[in-house]
Amino acid sequence: MNCEDFEKDHKKEMRAVQDSMDVLNGKWKISIISSICYYNKRRFSDILGDIDGISNKMLSKELKELELNKLVKRTVLDTQPVTVQYELTAHGKTLQTIINNLTEWGIKHRREIIGK
Repeated sequence: MNCEDFEKDHKKEMRAVQDSMDVLNGKWKISIISSICYYNKRRFSDILGDIDGISNKMLSKELKELELNKLVKRTVLDTQPVTVQYELTAHGKTLQTIINNLTEWGIKHRREIIGK
């Protein structure tokens, strides 16, 4: 591979990383995906309880963005009162490996830094 081809491939890879970061960008999206991922289906209030510090408004905004990016499916259940449930789409489930890897890395990192 010559230098020019290498540079083109590198730029393509960097663009893919940037595309991924654009979709998952923000303080809360990975945590929201993790909450849904670990439990399969979650109600709004369950996700809210899982994530320390997120507001109702921010959770609603982030869930809408995840829906737009076809990572999360929103289902309104015919209950009294109405229940809204969230689950990962087939495309969203492709993030499972990444979530698992982040979990493992986070555990190891915590041990490395603070010994717990």
